[in-house]
Amino acid sequence: MYALIIDDSRAIRTLIGRMVTSFGLEPRYAANGLEALGMLGASEQPTVVLVDWNMPVMNGIDFVRAMRANTANADVRVVMVTSETDPAQMQEALACGANEWVMKPFNGDMLRDKLLQLNVIESLPC
Repeated sequence: MYALIIDDSRAIRTLIGRMVTSFGLEPRYAANGLEALGMLGASEQPTVVLVDWNMPVMNGIDFVRAMRANTANADVRVVMVTSETDPAQMQEALACGANEWVMKPFNGDMLRDKLLQLNVIESLPC
């Protein structure tokens, strides 16, 4: 099981990668939505995609639209990881196929709770 982490910031990718590793997921990385789309054609689909909204080349919402256009990705959970606070934008993300979102800045507990809600991970011992 792996988590595809899409963010143009290497520091954010690394931070999220450490978090998902602690949850038992293997992190894989892309710097933008277009790069990530190229990774989805592989034989193994990600369990979850954690995608930033604002990125060059292809932003997060365009990535979600393109990803959801392929029915092979229907079971992949998508979490928007964003600093966007406009409720209309969050509604747009959900309407386009995101399952959940987490607002920057966030911590491991907040991300773990989102992944638990989506049944991506199981509860970890204390």
